[in-house]
Amino acid sequence: MPPRFLPRACAWLLALPLAAAAAPFAYVPNEGSGTVSVIDTATDQVVAEIPAGKKPRGTALSPDGRTAYVSDQPGNRLVVLDLQRRAASGAIALGESPEGVGISPDGRWIAAAVEETNEVAFVDTASGKLAFAVKVRGKNPEHAVFTPDGARVFVSAEEGEAVDVIDVAGRRQVAQVPVGARPRGIGFSPDGKRAYVAAENADEVYVIDAAAYKVLGRVKAGLRSNGIAVHPDGRRVYVSNGGDASVSVIDVQSLRVTATIPVGQRPWNMALTPDGSKLYVACGRSGSVTVIDTERDVVAATVPVGKLPWGVAIR
Repeated sequence: MPPRFLPRACAWLLALPLAAAAAPFAYVPNEGSGTVSVIDTATDQVVAEIPAGKKPRGTALSPDGRTAYVSDQPGNRLVVLDLQRRAASGAIALGESPEGVGISPDGRWIAAAVEETNEVAFVDTASGKLAFAVKVRGKNPEHAVFTPDGARVFVSAEEGEAVDVIDVAGRRQVAQVPVGARPRGIGFSPDGKRAYVAAENADEVYVIDAAAYKVLGRVKAGLRSNGIAVHPDGRRVYVSNGGDASVSVIDVQSLRVTATIPVGQRPWNMALTPDGSKLYVACGRSGSVTVIDTERDVVAATVPVGKLPWGVAIR
């Protein structure tokens, strides 16, 4: 006779959609293939390829893991992906040449850096519409990243040698922090007190007081430092070095590089698994993602993906 009931934990698991139950997955936008590769982080195998416009770049995932928002640069739009069906479900017009995409911790807002108009476009995820845009002082914004409390967005301006800060509720820029030449990746300490910004042409990572908007320190990284990922424990920061084909590990207490790990060619943007045990690095010229074991600081796997992977988002 079949059982009349399941243990509560099992019943809860069976009630979840398949993708949610098997999470986390790593989502990799491929600029050259027009797809998002889906990697199962348990096996480090690609399990799906999702069409996502002509040139997908920045990718943000909803807190429930059901939706991805992907910028399509030549389409000047945000492609919305249904991750349960692994298919596009819509698109939202943004502005000319969108790139980096961030999502607020509560999932309400998407912030997309729009390069040609020097602004950040804010999309209301409930309505699926562009709500407002904020002009920034820096030229050619690349990344737009929410602070952990969701109150502000830090924006790297590639040609401005600065980080612009937007107050979300006020819908205006409230600060600008000078950094090194060609700032790119941005990450925050878990408590939101510090921001870490990679300056590509300076080969450095800038440490910023996120409340006072002042530079606290600088760390020499590798050649063409680019992507940033902050470990959940807050003690380590990872920076990809596009010119060295490596990832540097920075100790936040000493502000020194403690390890350098060889990866694929032109490492770009990165993401950590929720538990911080693995770092996934998009390596554009290799057409692959390098997986790093963060406990041992060694490469655990190399995963072939599409052409010119731009970054990684994990949920």
